[in-house]
Amino acid sequence: MTDDSPEPVPLPINGELDLHTFSPREAGSLVREYIEECVRRGIYDLRIVHGKGTGTLRKRVIAVLDKHPLVVRHEPGGHRGGGWGATLVELKKTED
Repeated sequence: MTDDSPEPVPLPINGELDLHTFSPREAGSLVREYIEECVRRGIYDLRIVHGKGTGTLRKRVIAVLDKHPLVVRHEPGGHRGGGWGATLVELKKTED
């Protein structure tokens, strides 16, 4: 019997999460896990790239951010941050 599941992709934890290479149904759990790992590493300013498209993925990302207890605020990327194709996120600083 063979396992056809894809190999895990190493994901750099550098404050920028590009969702283009992931399935939209993975986005919710991926964003949550990425936020938690960034906080563990002391990264508190994120840029999540979801693309412009139909806006479905952006809405899914925003829904996760709205509910996540570590998110202080989020806003569209703006002119220099990717416009509507990205969201800038500020996370709560935790005490070590």
